[in-house]
Parts: sequence; structure tokens; C-alpha cells
Amino acid sequence: MRYPSLTDYIAATRAKPIKGPVAMIFIEDPVEIDTTFEHHQTLGFATTIAFAPKALEFDLPDDPTVVRVDHDLHADSALETAVNAVIGAAPAGTWMYYCYNAEYLFFPFNETRNIGEMLAFHTEERRDAMLTYVIDLYADNLDEHPNAVSIENAHLDKSGYYALARLDPANHNHPKERQLNFYGGLRWRFEEHIPEPRRKIDRISIFRSKPGLTLLPGHVFSDEEYNTYACPWHHNLTASVCSFRTAKALKSNPGSRYDIDTFHWYNSVRFEWDSQQLLTLGLMEPGQWY
Repeated sequence: MRYPSLTDYIAATRAKPIKGPVAMIFIEDPVEIDTTFEHHQTLGFATTIAFAPKALEFDLPDDPTVVRVDHDLHADSALETAVNAVIGAAPAGTWMYYCYNAEYLFFPFNETRNIGEMLAFHTEERRDAMLTYVIDLYADNLDEHPNAVSIENAHLDKSGYYALARLDPANHNHPKERQLNFYGGLRWRFEEHIPEPRRKIDRISIFRSKPGLTLLPGHVFSDEEYNTYACPWHHNLTASVCSFRTAKALKSNPGSRYDIDTFHWYNSVRFEWDSQQLLTLGLMEPGQWY
């Protein structure tokens, strides 16, 4: 089903409450739309909402759990507007996730456990949000793949990731408790082409809805506890969003397109499209008992 506006979709969900877990996919261009849908449907989301510009035509999967909402993704705060509208319309406690096309969610052991099972465990851990790391993917050969996207020959950086304290301006710039800013991947290696506010790779992209909760710029939430990487008592699950988005942008932006001949370097490895590789590289955390 297709809704002509965000307002129309929200009105429909108030009449028939949305069922979670919910995946919100923001489709910016025609690249790898089908694989994005296929990957996230395999994970077991109960509802998938595709937000896309009206002029962008594509086929939805033949699945009643998938809907399309026409939404101007180039408008200011387009992502936050849509996510916050869905939060406000969903029943409290609904688990949600958001990403863009050509991005793929991986969590520990997702080959044998679906998203509902993982979130049931996370809920028992008394967690209402999950930190995800956006791990840049890129084609190994930009002559063969000029948009930097190749599912068959996807690569990622095996090292070069680091974290810095997240300072609190409201508390004399003291570090915030259990919050860090994470960096690495293409945003680190080609930082001269990336505005400073967009260099972080952490994203709170899995969370539970509740009254008054809002997504803020920078992929963080109005509730500071949502922005923490773990509870005070022990380590918690984290996940990875493996993404071609930065590589696409660097090869489509005129300011960087001609300065980059390859993304491949000595720390590049082929992406195996499985959770174990990400766990081995330390790019997500299984927690203590999962």
C-alpha cells in the first residue's frame, strides 16, 4: 500500500495501530532497494515502512506488512520528522529501527535468531534502546563500480575505529556517563570531505517508543539513557548497520568524486555478509549472556 503523505499514513496508523518490531527504511535513490527490503524482511520485522520521494518509482515487495509513504527526504529534518511522527502514533513500548537504502542491519547471531527474539532478550536486560555502529561498505574496484556499490565485492575496514568522550555542555563539558562518540571507516579516512558533525559512526537506530520521546539531529534521542552504550551493571548487546551510504555520497559529490580513485587500502577486507565476521572484528557486542 502507498500513502501520499506522512500525514495520511499517521492517520491510518491511529485507526489501526502499528505492529512491531517496525523497520523504517528511508529510500534516497534507486540503489539496492530490493536487497535492502529482502535483508530486513529476512530478519523478521512485523512492519516495514518505506519513506521515499514521490518522484522515485520502485516496486514494493509483495507483502502486506510493507507500505510506502511519500516523503520529501531533502526537506530539513526529514528523517527526524518521520521517525518522531511514527513514535507518536505507535503504541508505547513498540520496538523500532531505521536505516537508509543500501544499509543492512546485523546483530549477534542474526542468522539463527530473528529480530523479535533479539529484542525480547534486550527487553529482559531492561534496555529501551540499542547502540548500532554504521560500518562503511564499499566496492573494491571503482572502475567496475563507479557508484562504489557492489554486493558481491563489498569490502570494509577491519581496523581504524576509535571512540572519544561525549562532552556535556550543560555540565561544564564533563564526559557524559556511558556515552561515547565513535569514529572510523570512510568518514575517518576521508574526513576532509565530511562535515565535522557527520563524522561519527554511532547511531541509536534501535529503540522503543514512549510518550514524549523524540529523535534529535545526530542520531540521538531526547532521553539521555537511550543514548548510552550499556546499562550501569554490565555490557549489553550492540549491532552494526553495514552501509554503502558514505561511499555512494563520496563518489557522487562533485567535491570528492575526482579526488578518490579507490577506497581500498591495506586494512580492507572482503565483507562476508555474516554476523560472526563483525563479532570477530569487534564491530558489535554480544553482551554477557545472549
